[in-house]
Amino acid sequence: MKTYLSDMDGVLVRGSQVVPGANEFLARLQHANAKFLVLTNNSVYTQRDLAARLQRIGLNVSPEAIYTSAMATAQFLQKQHPGGTAYVIGEAGLTTALHDVGYIITDHEPDYVVLGETTAYSFERITHATRLVAAGARFIATNPDVNGPADGGLVPATGAVAALIAAATGVQPYYIGKPNPIMMRTALRTLEAHSEESVMIGDRMDTDIIVGTESGLETILVLTGVTRREEVARFPYRPTRIVESVADIMVE
Repeated sequence: MKTYLSDMDGVLVRGSQVVPGANEFLARLQHANAKFLVLTNNSVYTQRDLAARLQRIGLNVSPEAIYTSAMATAQFLQKQHPGGTAYVIGEAGLTTALHDVGYIITDHEPDYVVLGETTAYSFERITHATRLVAAGARFIATNPDVNGPADGGLVPATGAVAALIAAATGVQPYYIGKPNPIMMRTALRTLEAHSEESVMIGDRMDTDIIVGTESGLETILVLTGVTRREEVARFPYRPTRIVESVADIMVE
């Protein structure tokens, strides 16, 4: 039985709408007792919060089946520097994940500055993070996405704010979320699964498919999100398969 890792936005949901066939695909996974995780670069919400938000729009995903860039970041830091300290710009999804691995959140001489997604960036906090990084704190960001969708249009995201701090300090952050293979490896470790027996499902060639390819997974591109079929040939790497949507994926 294969293990399945699936991106969320553009694969299972589009904005506030469930992709047709997504619940049936999840039901096939559950019926087959297949190991699976829904991956997201969004670090704002905890697993429970995100599951509840998905439930409200009609997508049935248990909290345990969700894996966020905040969780990957916390696991990376716990392995690199157990019991460390961090100055955090982010929401509950990130602070909860860091607390869960034993990290202390502080604004005084932290080991790391950790930047995540938030809708409440403050110039004062960004300035403090900049000064801490300039003073030697190691700089981590949950994901490289420079913008994200909102009801009124694009909004600046983690990568854009990280670029601001990087420009001010000359220090580049280390990004944990997709397309960093670390997120895939920590997700697979969570499932006690191996890349050779795993599948990555995504809608973006430049994050989902490249990270699956570099991590040694089978890759399936769905056409319900960002990438169109005619765009695939532009990339130097290819997905293993292309399907219209998750409705077309049978569990093996």
